[in-house]
Amino acid sequence: MLAQAAGLALLSALSPTALLIAAIYLGSARPGLTSMFYLIGATAMSLVMGVVVLLVLRSIGLNHPDEHTPRYGLRLGLGVLLLAAAVFVAVRKPRQPDPAKAQHGLVSRMVAEPAPLSAFLVGLLVFAPGVTFIAALQVIATAQSGPDLTVLAVILVVVINVLLVWLPIMLHLVAPKATERRLKAFNYWIRAHGTSVLMWVLTVAGGIMVFDGIYGLA
Repeated sequence: MLAQAAGLALLSALSPTALLIAAIYLGSARPGLTSMFYLIGATAMSLVMGVVVLLVLRSIGLNHPDEHTPRYGLRLGLGVLLLAAAVFVAVRKPRQPDPAKAQHGLVSRMVAEPAPLSAFLVGLLVFAPGVTFIAALQVIATAQSGPDLTVLAVILVVVINVLLVWLPIMLHLVAPKATERRLKAFNYWIRAHGTSVLMWVLTVAGGIMVFDGIYGLA
């Protein structure tokens, strides 16, 4: 259970947007404070939604042995949804953004003027739960595990989910100049290839869930 939940959480963490914003905040006038508030917002959203999803799924009894078919049916459904999202991303083929041009939208406008409060709000918005994160949580919620292991698993999933926020912060504390330089270079790369990264993440996560669902139902 832990390995599967952690694997799906890692796929959920591979967010080009999350890393891009972290790079911007670490290059701002107050990198430490602004990035920390971004991390707090991201962690708060992930933790709260993790608990909510867990309680909802546990309340309908999907972790009970006699709910075998609905449990694996849910996993299969989530997998199909992830694969459909991957196809949508691949077919849509949005125009590649120009790194030299400012981006529009609520989050982009908030990130353009880095400040602790806005960084906290951005963390909440960017880390609103996606299907991959919910898939990781349903593995925990539908497992027949005790309270201690369940709490440990949820904490592990949350920590992994915000990996691309706290890891750059830690690297910045150790080597600020080198981290800023590498993140700036990666910033340009992720703007150009972010759609492809997202498509593959959705495809891999969807494939895992579909296989698990079919295997369980069979």
